[in-house]
Amino acid sequence: MSRKRVLPLAALLLCVPALTGTVPASAAALPGPVGRSGPLRILLTNDDGYDAPGIRMLFDRLTAAGHEVTIVAPLTNQSGAGTKLMSGAAVRVEHPEPRVWAVDGTPGDAVSFGLAAVFRDRAPDLVVSGTNFGPNVAALATHSGTVGGAVAALERGVPALAVSTGELAVPVPQQILNAMRPTGDFAVKLIDRLRDRARGGRLLPEHVGLNVNHPVVGADGTGTARGVSVTTQDPQLGLGARYTDSGDGTWKVDVALVPAPAGRGGDVEAVGADRVSVTPITPDWSGGTADRAAAAALLKGLRP
Repeated sequence: MSRKRVLPLAALLLCVPALTGTVPASAAALPGPVGRSGPLRILLTNDDGYDAPGIRMLFDRLTAAGHEVTIVAPLTNQSGAGTKLMSGAAVRVEHPEPRVWAVDGTPGDAVSFGLAAVFRDRAPDLVVSGTNFGPNVAALATHSGTVGGAVAALERGVPALAVSTGELAVPVPQQILNAMRPTGDFAVKLIDRLRDRARGGRLLPEHVGLNVNHPVVGADGTGTARGVSVTTQDPQLGLGARYTDSGDGTWKVDVALVPAPAGRGGDVEAVGADRVSVTPITPDWSGGTADRAAAAALLKGLRP
């Protein structure tokens, strides 16, 4: 995802009405008009699995807010799957309860199946991926299945949010589980804001999504965030792996946090300051104007 074409969130939300009607008329299974105050049709996915605490909490919270929510998520934990799509000739899908579909594949597979089969007549108004157990900031976002699920929706022209709970620190499970509740509260408020600003049009500009990271605030994780920051994706690694030869053809892998200063205006800085980080994302890997100019200068005169 490009880190150069980041829109200020206020400008992004204000420009939504101007983009209404830019979707080609020939496109199939795209979202219909959004009511200014009515419920939204939401496809809810994740990478922790269809029965994980985070997705169930968000299902309950969004349903209580009046939205029509359907879970279409991986059958098993797919953390770190990124944007991977399976290439098999068949996929196993379970339907364990009403409004819940479990796809034996990646988050991208789940979203692909959901849009093509569960929502085949009309795409949802919004795809929400999460809330994830742990953060998806810095390089973690690049390889995140949570973000990958949102990207799969954006590629198909459906507005999407990736939602995560946590920060770059050794996780304390109960703190993160507790922090999922204020994460859910914020997600509902954010979706209400998008719907109100859409004025009956698209919730977000076409092919632009939001990667939302909610901090763990307070000793027990139940505290309220100090505010909201529109951020870029911090370029730091976040986690690093160390490999030790076992001498039998296998290597032991130890993964640990890699300490690094937080970049100014980045997602790591915001979450570390107990603020919600909201990073606009796109489903392509294109560099910005400056990147293309630098590449052109580098390659000037080069011939096959």
